[in-house]
Amino acid sequence: MKSWERLDALLARVEQALLVFFLALMMVTAFSQIAVRNLFGIGLTWSEPLVRYLVLWVGFLGAALAVREGRHITIEVAVLWRSARDSGTLKAVSHLGSAVVCSLLAYAAARFVRDEAQIGNQTFLGLPGWVPELIVPVTFAVMALRFLMRAAQCVHPHPAPPDPA
Repeated sequence: MKSWERLDALLARVEQALLVFFLALMMVTAFSQIAVRNLFGIGLTWSEPLVRYLVLWVGFLGAALAVREGRHITIEVAVLWRSARDSGTLKAVSHLGSAVVCSLLAYAAARFVRDEAQIGNQTFLGLPGWVPELIVPVTFAVMALRFLMRAAQCVHPHPAPPDPA
C-alpha cells in the first residue's frame, strides 16, 4: 500500500504541474490569437482547437486531483442515517460504486479512443485526433484506482502516526 501511496503522490505532482502548464498555455494561446488578429488581421487556425483540447485536459486532470483530495462530487444520502459504527462501511461501498462507474467509463472511453484511431481523424497541426482524447480513459482509470484505494482505507484505516512531541 505504501508504494501505491508514493506513486499516487508522484502522480498528483505531475497532474498539478500539467494543470499549471496547460492553464498558462491556454492563456498565452488565447492572448496570442487576439493579439495576432487585432495587430495583423490574421488568425491562428490551430489555436481554437488547441484551447478546446486543453480545456478537456484541465477538466479531467482536475477531476482526478479532486478524487485524490476527497473533493469529488458525492451523493451522501446515507450520511443522514448512518451511525459511527457503519460510517466506514458506507463510505467503502460508496467508493467501490464510484470505482465501478469510473472503470466502466474508462473502458468505454478506451474503446472510443480506439475507434477514433481506426477512423484516422486529425486535429490541429496534423495531430491524430485520438492523441488528445487519451486523457479521458487514462484519468477515469486513475480515478477508479484512487476510489479503490479510498475504499480499502475505509475498511482498513491506517493508524495515526505517533505524535513526535
